[in-house]
Amino acid sequence: MHNKTARRTAAQRLRLAWTAAASILASTLAPGAHASLFSGETLDAVANGAAWVVLFIAPLAAIGIFLVIHILPEKIAEKKKHPQLNAIKTLCLLSLFFGGMLWPLAWLWAYTKPVVHKLAYGTDTDDSHGGKDDALHPLQDAGVEKTGKES
Repeated sequence: MHNKTARRTAAQRLRLAWTAAASILASTLAPGAHASLFSGETLDAVANGAAWVVLFIAPLAAIGIFLVIHILPEKIAEKKKHPQLNAIKTLCLLSLFFGGMLWPLAWLWAYTKPVVHKLAYGTDTDDSHGGKDDALHPLQDAGVEKTGKES
């Protein structure tokens, strides 16, 4: 048994010597380290461009993406002609003020089937919204023509 441990120790010493020699050789042959690919004026221009992107462009893009994702429940409810579209829009708006915590509820609500509405009205869609001419027309609704005379 004494002979086996002596061989292991000699093998470990030999491996340690080769590792040390390889490390010294690699460190002498390695090129010098540089902080950047660029130097001088090019480095300044790249740093200025990166600063503009980080300070202005990235936050604006993040806000835009956040808002586009935030109105997805509204768009889904409009596409499905959900009868509670206005409530879903209100929940999405409230979610903006509560840090987005209500947004998952609006998302789930937009995908649900309005069972109670179907029981009450016989359909689970609402065709009163989503048309091309859904704008408010207060003068026409009041019976006033474009000429200004009442009909």
